[in-house]
Amino acid sequence: MSRLPIHTVDSAHPEAQPRLQTALKNNGFLPNLIGVLANAPTALEMYQEVGAINGRTSLSAGEREVVQITAAVTNGCGFCVAGHTALTRKKKLLPDEVVEALRGTNAINDPKLQQLAQFTLAVMEHKGNVPDADLAAFHAAGYSEQQALEVVLGVALATLCNYSNNLARTPINPELQPYA
Repeated sequence: MSRLPIHTVDSAHPEAQPRLQTALKNNGFLPNLIGVLANAPTALEMYQEVGAINGRTSLSAGEREVVQITAAVTNGCGFCVAGHTALTRKKKLLPDEVVEALRGTNAINDPKLQQLAQFTLAVMEHKGNVPDADLAAFHAAGYSEQQALEVVLGVALATLCNYSNNLARTPINPELQPYA
């Protein structure tokens, strides 16, 4: 049971309704996260706009999902773990064994993706003030300064979603339950 209302297109503030309609059209269902964020139309706007910006980074779609799943697991957001697992599997962005490793906080068999996950954890743990050795290892894995900042962008997006879901205790939609 959510501690905050989960709005529908009809119950949402008029400012949020077009964003809910778009989410419904794009997903085929209205993710409960969107319904929760509709309680604050500006939070919903931030989620969708920053999500679109995140989608334009130099990180691949699979790499962006490494950041999102790592953050969701670390922040204890079951909704986002399920949602990003569903997205990653449906679009075949990462091999299943990588997704399962991320979900279980296990080592990834791909050294570059493993370094990305470790760097994401370091950014979160150190609130961006990562040790020099962690940044050097990230660069040694083939990532750039731009991508270091794009990890911070991904963590910022995940923080909005993860914390909102944790605050609301957002239930996982039936469509996402198989990925929980």
